[in-house]
Amino acid sequence: MDVVFSGMRPTGRLHLGHMAGALSNWVKLQEDHECYFSIVDWHALMSDYADPSKLSLNTREVLLDWLAAGLDPQKCAIFAQSHVKQHTELHMALSMISPLGWLERCPTYKEQILNLRNKDLSTYGFLGYPVLMASDILVYKAVKVPVGEDQTAHLEISRELARRFNNFYGPVFPEPAITLTYNPKIPGTDGRKMSKSYGNSLDIADEIPVLGKKIRAMTTDPARERRTDPGDPDRCPVRDLHKFFNPDSEQMDEIASGCKTAAIGCVDCKKILIAHVTEYMTPIQERRKYFGGRGDELNGILADGAARARVTAERTMDEVYEALSMPKLK
Repeated sequence: MDVVFSGMRPTGRLHLGHMAGALSNWVKLQEDHECYFSIVDWHALMSDYADPSKLSLNTREVLLDWLAAGLDPQKCAIFAQSHVKQHTELHMALSMISPLGWLERCPTYKEQILNLRNKDLSTYGFLGYPVLMASDILVYKAVKVPVGEDQTAHLEISRELARRFNNFYGPVFPEPAITLTYNPKIPGTDGRKMSKSYGNSLDIADEIPVLGKKIRAMTTDPARERRTDPGDPDRCPVRDLHKFFNPDSEQMDEIASGCKTAAIGCVDCKKILIAHVTEYMTPIQERRKYFGGRGDELNGILADGAARARVTAERTMDEVYEALSMPKLK
């Protein structure tokens, strides 16, 4: 089976955008791929190094959200990045051959330097983020890395580093393929991109009544100031949520037509959405509650996942040390 690696930083509870854009795809991949899914806690220190006090709690929250969404520890390895030391070993090796120009030109590096001005990001950890990401992927010899379009620059660096290592020391790493995941537009309650930092998120952990309350308060088409005003469903954030949660195409057409003719109001449209969200999210939240009361089981899932990951990672590092002509203690 093809090897897949992906990960998420533990910066807090995940929201429906994460579920629609990544987790729903991961759940499918685990059925017919050898999957490694890592809570990348070293990466979390990239911007939050000054206060790691919430790292352990956030790791637990992410794990609960993953299990709730349907990741099965019997079908994939689920683990914390820091529990597999080979990530940092390979990171050290790759850092020796990583040209500074590659890292300084990375568009996400420049973008986040501008956007996160409230934090001191003048650290190697921040600059070298793509090198650690490359290590995460290459240590499992992953050939598929499901990422959003905003991560393609980082993944291209991973491909370049694999080529560069192979050119210097002989063929060890396959080049991971850029596997773009379909990212449905999941807006926040204010119509902007869903984000915890905007305070507009619908969280996986939110109880159904909370989700309903947030949806009822959502921004809609600004042209519909009154119930009798016709609207444009393509401009409405609620419509975007319907596209993911509402499987009834005939009902979707009726809602769109009703919006355009003012035959249906925004309140009624949201009621229909809440019903579909309730149906979709109820089993997910039940799984989250189930695992939430089983702390020892959660620890066991991470421990077992790390043990499985270490077996693969250690095989790769044996090849790396041999390629580098470095004696490796057994």
